[in-house]
Amino acid sequence: MEELPVGRRVAYWRGRRKMSQQVFADRIGKSKSWVDKVERGERRLDKFSTLHELATVLQVSVDTLLGRKSSTAKVTPTDPIDLEPLRAALARYAPAALPESSGPALDELARAVGHAWLTFQHARYDTLVPALPTLLRRAGAAQVCHTGDGAVTAARLLGQVYQVSSSVARKLGAFDLARLTAERSIALAPYADDPLLAGTGTTRFANALLAAGDDRAAFEANVVMAHRLAPDGPTWSDPNRVSVYGSLLLQATMAAARMGDDASVRELLREATVAAARLGADANRYWTSFGPTNVELHRAAAAVELSEGRQAVTIHRGLNRRLFDALPPERRAQHLLDVARGHVLLGDLTRAGKALVEAEQHAPAEIRGRPVAHDVMTGILRRTRGVPPAMVTELADRMGVRV
Repeated sequence: MEELPVGRRVAYWRGRRKMSQQVFADRIGKSKSWVDKVERGERRLDKFSTLHELATVLQVSVDTLLGRKSSTAKVTPTDPIDLEPLRAALARYAPAALPESSGPALDELARAVGHAWLTFQHARYDTLVPALPTLLRRAGAAQVCHTGDGAVTAARLLGQVYQVSSSVARKLGAFDLARLTAERSIALAPYADDPLLAGTGTTRFANALLAAGDDRAAFEANVVMAHRLAPDGPTWSDPNRVSVYGSLLLQATMAAARMGDDASVRELLREATVAAARLGADANRYWTSFGPTNVELHRAAAAVELSEGRQAVTIHRGLNRRLFDALPPERRAQHLLDVARGHVLLGDLTRAGKALVEAEQHAPAEIRGRPVAHDVMTGILRRTRGVPPAMVTELADRMGVRV
């Protein structure tokens, strides 16, 4: 793809998004003839504003259209979150034992790890990130100090700290950190005597790959681990295993959607629906939030990736609001961000802006600090004819987005 001229890249991604030249032209406010000339190289794309418009509709970055490697640097939110202390803590891979010979108390450490997960699921990244270096040090020291069953528990807790670090690093655009910490959590799974820890670690590892644009590798990682953990016979009665298995299926679904593989998306969602039905209700086992409602949220997200904006919006409108509101704030805000993208695909910029505003009400940091949210808001502001609604411009100010 990198050697192709920009017009050919436009044609390629338009085909991936299953848009005809006429549909694409309508969405960017140009003529079909204009699109055809661009794709054949007869018209140059020398304005950044035009490139940004095309990239927004095609759901890719401007760098992708230009054939440049995307930057993995985090987008700075209105209130910057400093990841350097976390990087420094991760550089000290073999932690020294704390002064106390017995090591950190495991019950206290378990409570701290649980609090970290809750902080993440409430999208309090500004609180979580500064706390992670100390938590990594304590969990690492626990693994050094404890023996026997204590060492197994310590490994399990350290693996979870790596995973929550991976999740927040991905949210903030630090994909290298996200991948590193996910890999470390997977490596700890044998010491933790917990194959499900490897399963959840794989979802984080695959998410880092997906965020960096390696869709095929993300798909394969999730599918291989899902097959390894697939419940069979009596193991269907283990809700933890079913939850992790279902989560792997949903993450594989997102990778398949990014690749434009409709058949795999349908099959994976079918299997995830079966797994969710086995559980009977939404739950948060192994911090997966897996259940029937989360399956529908991923169904909508996959529809957006496949450029089926109307389907995504329809799914959202059909959700049980009570069950949706019971999900963690991070999950709700992520879904509403997907809904906003669905409205953009339909050209309904007003509803797209309202969805972003609603998402911020659930989890402010999920919208103000995430690169993808900034991209969506920038696209809305650039494409809106006239003055956007006041609530949208006010949100843009809080996000620090300027056009």
